[in-house]
Amino acid sequence: METMTFATQNLWTWWFALYLFLGGMGAAVIVVSFLSHMYLREEKELVMWGAISGTIMMVVGSGMLFLHLLNKWAAIYILTPWGIFHKPDSWIAWGSQFILWLQVAAILYALPYMVEKPRLLHWPLVGALLKMKFTRDVALVATRFQPFLAWVAVITGLGTAVYTGLLLQSFPAVTLWHNPAVPILFTVSAFSTAMAWLLIVMYLFIYHRVDHTIRALYERVDMCLITAELVIIYSFFNFTLSGSESGYRSAELLWGNPGWVLGFVVMGLMVPLAMEVKCVFGRWSGKVPIVTASLLVLSGGFLLRHFFMQAGVYAYPW
Repeated sequence: METMTFATQNLWTWWFALYLFLGGMGAAVIVVSFLSHMYLREEKELVMWGAISGTIMMVVGSGMLFLHLLNKWAAIYILTPWGIFHKPDSWIAWGSQFILWLQVAAILYALPYMVEKPRLLHWPLVGALLKMKFTRDVALVATRFQPFLAWVAVITGLGTAVYTGLLLQSFPAVTLWHNPAVPILFTVSAFSTAMAWLLIVMYLFIYHRVDHTIRALYERVDMCLITAELVIIYSFFNFTLSGSESGYRSAELLWGNPGWVLGFVVMGLMVPLAMEVKCVFGRWSGKVPIVTASLLVLSGGFLLRHFFMQAGVYAYPW
């Protein structure tokens, strides 16, 4: 008689959660800031800081993944289009291409605004690069192709945000991950954390330059995204309890963990949602409640991925 054995995966831990978190959020930050500039006529500064911060997030996240590669030279292979042509079903190959072209398009789109920014010109190394004639010539050419660059960034940014969930969903051995709702959950979370990050940037760094309308819109959209996350999490709860033994064991790990219940569900979703509802409907005002709620959303975004990695359970008969 076969005995069912359970084992919690211990290869993809906090470092991979950080990669998924920063990669998805960084891509969504660029998409949101660029669409705001294209259709809401938002100021250049939001585009510039969105492109810079989003690119840094993806570089740091990709660096975490690169440090844990057993074969570092494999990165060169997946960063070329040949990786997709050779193995088109590889989500890592697709994701690497999305991230690469997203960063290129984002920097080129924001470059004309960066060379005009006096504050950046005083930064070490960055200022020297922006003052170079070659950089200014590239910025001039990029100005002519901004609509094209914007759409390249938006499309590859959406691809990157969805890819972070598709990568996990492609592992059939772990029931918790192998669920069509995983890409949806991770994409919603990526855009929720992106809204939270941009709200922090707008309230703390460019508050006097940013129109109240855009901040109010971001607050309302983030409120809807958090609500959607709660609905998806509830669906996951039912799925794991009524599915396979692997899913049931994952549910035990998640819902028996105070970090998941209190840290993510309560403090990362419910509390910031309540705070944003109060702000949106006029009971609270000022930057402190929104910045606090945004920080909680950011912590919740990382905890979601951290505990998802931690609760990945294999189930197999001996």
